[in-house]
Parts: sequence; C-alpha cells; structure tokens
Amino acid sequence: MADKLKITLVKSTIGAIPKHRATVEALGLKKLNKSVELPNNDATKGMINQVKHLVKVEEI
Repeated sequence: MADKLKITLVKSTIGAIPKHRATVEALGLKKLNKSVELPNNDATKGMINQVKHLVKVEEI
C-alpha cells in the first residue's frame, strides 16, 4: 500500500454542486490539471470518493 496519493484535477468545477467545489478546494486543487500529493488515509480517500468524477488518483 502506498503512503501517498497524487491527485490531479481533470474536470472543471464549473457547474459542480457547491459541496463538491468545496471538497476540491479542501484537497488543495485550484486549477485544472494541477496535482497535489496527500497522505493515503481514510479522510483523504473519503474526499476523493466524493469528487471521483472530477479527479484522477495515482499511488506513489
């Protein structure tokens, strides 16, 4: 199991419901095609699951 996840915003949050926009912002993603590295824990996985249609996730 990887201890970090690379999360990339691949779809715009324009038109997304406000809760999903807030989740993307809380993950640290601001612009399209930008990536962040976050720890692989339950809190992060829950946030990713909520916006899985907007992001791409890779284990590192």
